[in-house]
Amino acid sequence: METTSIVARLLKNMGNMHEMGRQRAFELGNPFYAKFEEDGGYYRKELPTGEKYLVTVEIVYDDNDMPIQIIDTIIRKLD
Repeated sequence: METTSIVARLLKNMGNMHEMGRQRAFELGNPFYAKFEEDGGYYRKELPTGEKYLVTVEIVYDDNDMPIQIIDTIIRKLD
């Protein structure tokens, strides 16, 4: 019996790619940002603790157009 790795299963359905980014963000202790249609144009911010918020996001770039900071403003907390 062949065992399928978690990466192989995720790559099978490309709609799950955000889950890999979410997992890595949490491993680094960072929040995860994603945009979902049902959130009305706002970003969803999820913390490693499980708390979720709707936020606006501003990305600050350096002189070489590399992102250096994310500034988010909380709109409301999600349940």
